[in-house]
Amino acid sequence: MAESGLFIGWGDIRSGRSAASNKVFAEALAYWPTLVAAGEIESFETVILGAHGGDLGGFFMLRGDPERLGRLSMSPEFRRLLQRADAVVEGLGVVPAYVDAEAVRVVGESYEATADLI
Repeated sequence: MAESGLFIGWGDIRSGRSAASNKVFAEALAYWPTLVAAGEIESFETVILGAHGGDLGGFFMLRGDPERLGRLSMSPEFRRLLQRADAVVEGLGVVPAYVDAEAVRVVGESYEATADLI
């Protein structure tokens, strides 16, 4: 499984936008499988969080090759979906993610880069 990803997180639904948020959520759920079929991403996960006192309501994790994920994040279709999502939810964010062995490698790099500072 791919060790790089795009984390797409969101918070509360904007006031009065529940129906529209359902529409955009459905668009995303229809879009991700087309990216898998086209080989643009390896897989995706959809997570809705239970009540926890924080501002993160849920997220998608798209996994794949880091270069392809970078191109995807700049594509017109992806940007359009994010623009639509931003209109209906609070706190939308897209963040590169490091998963499994890649996360361990990134932590090691960080340690090496800062070891002389601590």
